Amino acid sequence: MRIQIIGGSGTGKSTLGKWIGKQESIPWIDSDHYLWKDHTFTEKRSVAERYALYTPDIENRQQYVVSGSVFSWNRTGFDNRELLVFLRLDETTRMNRLIQREQERYPDFTGTNAFLDWCSTYLTATNPAMIGTLAEHRLQMERSASPVIEIDAALPTDEIYRQIRHAYQQLQNAP
Repeated sequence: MRIQIIGGSGTGKSTLGKWIGKQESIPWIDSDHYLWKDHTFTEKRSVAERYALYTPDIENRQQYVVSGSVFSWNRTGFDNRELLVFLRLDETTRMNRLIQREQERYPDFTGTNAFLDWCSTYLTATNPAMIGTLAEHRLQMERSASPVIEIDAALPTDEIYRQIRHAYQQLQNAP
């Protein structure tokens, strides 16, 4: 099983990826690990450092579930996946999740920050070169060599997993 999950910040990619990894007993890869040097998300790795982490992951794992994207710095990343999952979520719920997450992470959070400002452009940004936007995700889905399924991220995790397993089983049963 090789699955990649994409979607806007706050759609539950990491939660779902970690959960699927546990259910399937396969490695879960969080693409944020490639981008950020620390858990405060303040210092980015160089592209060379990202590749140094990514390359052994992709070369040494026959199965995986990855949450997030490496598309902005590695257009062919995870090109051996068997299924691309796009999580969609209504904007109010998504932004509320993000605000709650920021409040939990940062005690000095004042209600807004540069990250939330960036997240608020998810639907309105039209340039697919802008990372982490719907425009970029649509481009990834259009270019995907693997099948793509879109799932409502408001569904319970076990229902999302059921839909992914069903889609994956359909792929395995295809001639």
